[in-house]
Amino acid sequence: MLEEIRQQPSALERTLEAEAAAIQAMRQRFTGKRPKYIVLAARGTSDNAAQFARYLIEITTGIPVSLAAPSIYTLYQAQLQLQDALVVAVSQSGESTDINLVLESAARAGAQTVAITNEAESTMARLAQEVILVRAGRELSVAATKTYTGQLMAFYLLAYALGAPLSLDHLRRIPASVESALALYPQVYEHAIRYRFMQHAVVVGRGINYANVFEFALKMMETCYVIAERFSIADFHHGPIAMLERDFPVFLFAPPGVASDSAAGLLDKARQLHAETLVITDASNAAMTAVAERKLVLDGVVHDAALPDDLFTPIPYIVPAQLFAASLAEHKGLDPDAPRTLSKVTKTI
Repeated sequence: MLEEIRQQPSALERTLEAEAAAIQAMRQRFTGKRPKYIVLAARGTSDNAAQFARYLIEITTGIPVSLAAPSIYTLYQAQLQLQDALVVAVSQSGESTDINLVLESAARAGAQTVAITNEAESTMARLAQEVILVRAGRELSVAATKTYTGQLMAFYLLAYALGAPLSLDHLRRIPASVESALALYPQVYEHAIRYRFMQHAVVVGRGINYANVFEFALKMMETCYVIAERFSIADFHHGPIAMLERDFPVFLFAPPGVASDSAAGLLDKARQLHAETLVITDASNAAMTAVAERKLVLDGVVHDAALPDDLFTPIPYIVPAQLFAASLAEHKGLDPDAPRTLSKVTKTI
């Protein structure tokens, strides 16, 4: 797991450069036939990547996006009307049975289809009209890391193809910001020692990093066996905040921009209740770095004055969270590469 976390800068570069020409061609095709809405189909870590895509595509293109409920297709055999839709299936292996059934059903219903996968020869890649290939190399760790960030990069490329005001130069700066995030490993390792007896926690964030909330919690659940609840900051105030008490662990994604005030307000409340907080932020968010007692501060995160401040934060922001899960597993005497009852490819109907 740790080795694959460290492979992410090169994997992201490969994905971007190898797919750039095909994405330019896709952008031309979508100019003539832009979908009216988009449906994303995924499970597990890939579903977290899809959650990111929902925010990214709606923010940057205005096209409505929904997340598919695969059981609608597999258990209820419902026939949906998808003539003006783009259906995007996401799977590391490309062999998720239920997601592939969604893709097949969507094509029969008249939708355009795209697959995002790490396996060029997979069933999913054969079924889809278009493929965006994540060039992460074979992922051996059960806990997905480099394929998650690769999927996020693929969704940036898809958003660009759909007409989003992104530039490939923006995306080319992301691998360097991930390299900077990897340099936080010694700090992450030391922070993780403090949590070695942790049995439960909450992970919170808002906006485009909401997907990372789910992904960080998932990594702690599957590698460290911590009961990690995940909430948007807004939803957390609608009841779950009642859980907070002295020493209760709270992990907070706090990028600059539109969600910054929400994060600062929650941090202030958690400190009043003497909860145990750890904040992931970056050097541009001076207000947060000044008030957070325990924090992981990233350098080199991409920001652009013409776009939302947090638009390019999700890929580098998840890296210290991945490192934390791997480090915590070590401190707890667990093997993150052999989580109990899990296998690399999960097939469900």
